[in-house]
Amino acid sequence: MRMYLLALNPTDSVTEGFLPAAARLGLDVTILTDQPGAHRRTSPGIEVLECDVHDFRAVITRIATHHPAAAVFTNSDHLQTQTALAAEYFGLPGKDWRAALRAKNKAEMRRHLAAAGADTVRSAELAPGQDPAALTAAALPYPCVVKPREGVASEDVMLAAGPEELVARAKEIQARRPQAALVAEEFLAGELYTLETLGDGRRRHVLGGFHTTVSAPPAFIEERHDFVAVHPEPVVTQVLAQLDALGVGFGACHTEFVVHEGRARLIEVNYRVIGDQCDLLLAQVLGIELFEHILRTHLGEPLPADLGARQDGAGRVEYALADRAGTLTAAPAAMDREEDGVRLRYRPLRDTGTEHPLYRTNRDYLGVLRATGTDRTALDRAADGFFATERWEITS
Repeated sequence: MRMYLLALNPTDSVTEGFLPAAARLGLDVTILTDQPGAHRRTSPGIEVLECDVHDFRAVITRIATHHPAAAVFTNSDHLQTQTALAAEYFGLPGKDWRAALRAKNKAEMRRHLAAAGADTVRSAELAPGQDPAALTAAALPYPCVVKPREGVASEDVMLAAGPEELVARAKEIQARRPQAALVAEEFLAGELYTLETLGDGRRRHVLGGFHTTVSAPPAFIEERHDFVAVHPEPVVTQVLAQLDALGVGFGACHTEFVVHEGRARLIEVNYRVIGDQCDLLLAQVLGIELFEHILRTHLGEPLPADLGARQDGAGRVEYALADRAGTLTAAPAAMDREEDGVRLRYRPLRDTGTEHPLYRTNRDYLGVLRATGTDRTALDRAADGFFATERWEITS
């Protein structure tokens, strides 16, 4: 059976998660991508075809003129709607393209939730090239947040304290992304969490989630994720009701939300598995074949009633972050070790000797530490010790 995997740049989720899982399932994989060279370097031996994956018509044509498909899949935020349309065209299992579009388009997500009576967040949309001064007429409460309508990973997500700052922040984003539509919305107070779900269209499993530590405003950089095995039941019920209103329920979904005074409100819905190595940790902490289960749903196989997930796992993902622009001159090498029952796995994300600006996004990550075990205190002690003893140096 052949699976077509749509991708932009290579990611750990694909190279370390989905491709090995596909091999274990005995699938033939063809990667469709607009960056074929990068995938041929990271995944030698896998068939890679160049394709304008942003265009569902190009995707359909590429598949129709190649080998028959058993599944069409992507883990990219940017390609969920195209993949859903292609799967539907070929009569294959997949997500509802409408739900995929609602999840990706943050303005449409807000409109749809409000129309469904699920939640109302005051927001305003700015078309590409439109004067940001138009946002000041939207009667938004302050502080508010401005961000790309179809952005990802907190890139160009900024807090604005008042109308003048809102206009200035929007102009900054437009200068970097002239073709991007923006959305400004009220700031939702509360602690930031995630809910990780997996469904086959009939049954949905809640896999737990994470408590996310973010940087101080005005940016919202995700600095650390602590695994939460079980969120409070009323919170989960509220989040799932909003996902149901959006039509989200097939395959993996990573939902970010805040909780304030018992009320759960969505920040964004990423209709794919959580990234930045949290998915790799999730599979390890739960002790399940997470990536295989996700692929099986796209092959039309029902999920088991019990995934067999362990209940005693603890996990933490934390990032070493650049605090200035410049050249990375010193950093720890890749490392795997175990101490006091805690497994530590560190991987560099930026090579020494490379020079970068300060992005104020996850592109500032220098490296990532995954810590897993069963004793939360021992796990935190080991992770804190790693960051206390290692050093990262940037020369301006």
